[in-house]
Amino acid sequence: MDAMTDTTAFDADPVEFYGTRVGSRLLLGTAQYPSPAILAEAIRGSGAEIVTVSLRRESGVAKPGQPLAGQSFWQLIRDLGVKVLPNTAGCKTVKEAVTTAEMARELFGTPWVKLEVIGEDDTLQPDVFGLVEAARILSRDGFQVFPYTTEDLIVAEKLLSAGCEVLMPWGAPIGSGRGLNNPYGLRSLRAHFPRVPLVVDAGLGLPSHAAAAMEMGYDAVLLNTAVAKAGDPVRMARAFARAIEAGRDAVIADPMEVRDMAAPSTPVMGRAVFGE
Repeated sequence: MDAMTDTTAFDADPVEFYGTRVGSRLLLGTAQYPSPAILAEAIRGSGAEIVTVSLRRESGVAKPGQPLAGQSFWQLIRDLGVKVLPNTAGCKTVKEAVTTAEMARELFGTPWVKLEVIGEDDTLQPDVFGLVEAARILSRDGFQVFPYTTEDLIVAEKLLSAGCEVLMPWGAPIGSGRGLNNPYGLRSLRAHFPRVPLVVDAGLGLPSHAAAAMEMGYDAVLLNTAVAKAGDPVRMARAFARAIEAGRDAVIADPMEVRDMAAPSTPVMGRAVFGE
């Protein structure tokens, strides 16, 4: 059974990244799961068609007398039938990120790369200056870059000018579970770039956080820790899938406007009037 068999997501409402259409709007990370079997079941339960993979869990060369490092993990991902989005997790310099991306393209056979250039250790905030520079180099070399960035509008403009066709602003620091720290900034980003695929990446802890991102009009959500570190990762993966679907349905349905005053839901015209 591949990842599409158990999906609850959006086959009739696909999202497109660099010309590739996918049905699920949930992108799932593959780190920190209790076991490979639970990882596989969580991916199936989520319906995710794209998973992120760190190059640091793979190796192209085996030691004498030992199996290829990461080979069983890579086989598991292949058996699930999902698309791989390699990432440059942990890279702190442009050179390191570019080199890691080049190695990932050779190993995984894809031009896709989730580009991370980390600038601060405590928050894992992106180094946006290095990010733009690395994005320009990789785009020029034929990569299709998914940049992990902030919600800053100027940085977004520079990333698009550097060749990116997708933006992935953080919701909150990686692994924090805080949700959407700056709703105003995220809404502004969506409003300024209505035709650019936008993915909220990092910091989500609850399905309600993912639903809120989708209700803002975001195209997808990428998460890892909230599922991997849950008491029941498979159930949590399913919960996120349903929340994302609900948020997407809500924004398509054209929600009512927020009001300052009450508005009666029951008409008052024609109501019986009783004398005293």
